Amino acid sequence: MILTLLVMPVFGQSADGKWIGVQRVLDNGESDRIFLDLHQKGSDLTGTVTTLGHIYQVKGTMANGHFALFSSPQDSKPKLTGEVDGQTLHLTRDSDSFAAQPARPGDEYPPFEHIELPALHNVPPNGMAKTPPMGWNSWNLFESRIDDKTVREIADAMVTSGMRDAGYVYVNIDDTWEGVRDAQGNLGSNKKFPDMKALADYVHSKGLKFGIYSSPGPRTCAEYPGSYGYEDQDARTFAAWGVDYLKYDWCGARMTFSVEDLQAVYQKMGDALLKSGRPIVYSLCEYGNGHVETWGTKVGANLWRTTGDIHEPWTSMIGNITKQIPTAPFAGPGHWNDPDMLEIGNHHMSDDEDRTQMSLWALTAAPLLAGNDIRLMPASTRAILMNAEVIAVDQDALGQQAVPIKSGGLDMWVKPLADGSVAVGMVNMGATEATAEIKANELGLGTQVKSARDLWNHTSVAFHNGAYLAKVPSHGVLMLRVSGERQM
Repeated sequence: MILTLLVMPVFGQSADGKWIGVQRVLDNGESDRIFLDLHQKGSDLTGTVTTLGHIYQVKGTMANGHFALFSSPQDSKPKLTGEVDGQTLHLTRDSDSFAAQPARPGDEYPPFEHIELPALHNVPPNGMAKTPPMGWNSWNLFESRIDDKTVREIADAMVTSGMRDAGYVYVNIDDTWEGVRDAQGNLGSNKKFPDMKALADYVHSKGLKFGIYSSPGPRTCAEYPGSYGYEDQDARTFAAWGVDYLKYDWCGARMTFSVEDLQAVYQKMGDALLKSGRPIVYSLCEYGNGHVETWGTKVGANLWRTTGDIHEPWTSMIGNITKQIPTAPFAGPGHWNDPDMLEIGNHHMSDDEDRTQMSLWALTAAPLLAGNDIRLMPASTRAILMNAEVIAVDQDALGQQAVPIKSGGLDMWVKPLADGSVAVGMVNMGATEATAEIKANELGLGTQVKSARDLWNHTSVAFHNGAYLAKVPSHGVLMLRVSGERQM
């Protein structure tokens, strides 16, 4: 945290100096101040930007009183833009515009109290998530706009749409539900969620399960209070509310911990959940850092992110699933690799691309957490998310993760199943339609195929001379379930 002697800015066309402003007021009433410590040399700007939950090293340039600050050379858009107007910086961050004034001594954020991490030990497994969790998460579509009313409506729609009966049982609230801590350190919910216990009870009344979000840092990604130093207390609170699933997001922990601390940090909440008195699925969100697949089970986790956040385009989805490949040996009943949530139905991809995501997530035994508006699903989205034959591949009791055995214009992923059959997916990575050929001997089935079924067309298909051919559209998928004489 910044603790240097404050120097008043040099005014005019310079942003040099230390500045303070309020960029927004959180839904829990806290002011999210932004503190800028900038150094200008000619047209070049460097320095730090500190908010409630984050510190960014920034670089940028000044031209005619205007500047743009980037936190990484790879950033496509600036972290912050602004202009100098005498003793005021007019700033824009994302879509928020606000002003910053010269900082005074004491305006800096105080450093967080350092808490020693525990010695490493193995947290006993909780016995949950024998198949990959299925449900819905609020973030991809609603982000900070999620509230009690919307969650209740989603729960209703999970039932009426058939999603619950298809296996989607978790209704998970992501970031921005948090209130403030009382004098005893108990964390409440904010004005968007007036009674979290009542909301959990409502979700449970629909035959669904209730999930929530926190961070091991002092602040969450959206800069609300995290569970840093309150792990046991928060776990007891979540249990009392009736929480069934916790997503625990590393984002805000960067303020206090390094990647080397990941296992010990996540172990603290793993222990706390076991002591809470309620079975709670434990989901780690650490973006694939620290080779989490090698120690996730040791902290009591049921699933862990193997990737960064998924975004709208096809390229993000394919990039995330590719990162699953080296993690395959670590997946199995009770412990799953997580390439992030489904973008199906959010209109960022075509129906063909949505089918491909559903297929790849099922083949890789990934959690199936929808992120669309369940209340407004068209028939095409319903058919993709609730394809029972594809879901059965994801939920297969063997729990083995597919690996690609061929790549190029057509990628082939093969997943052994508990009944001795295999699921196979052929993904057309190209820009035009292509012909896929699946050979039985590449599936470990010899040349005698007993049966084969197209899981998207819901039809039986025939192999001829040990092979099956079909057209696959650009960015589309052919997905079969094939039975035969397995080769040992």
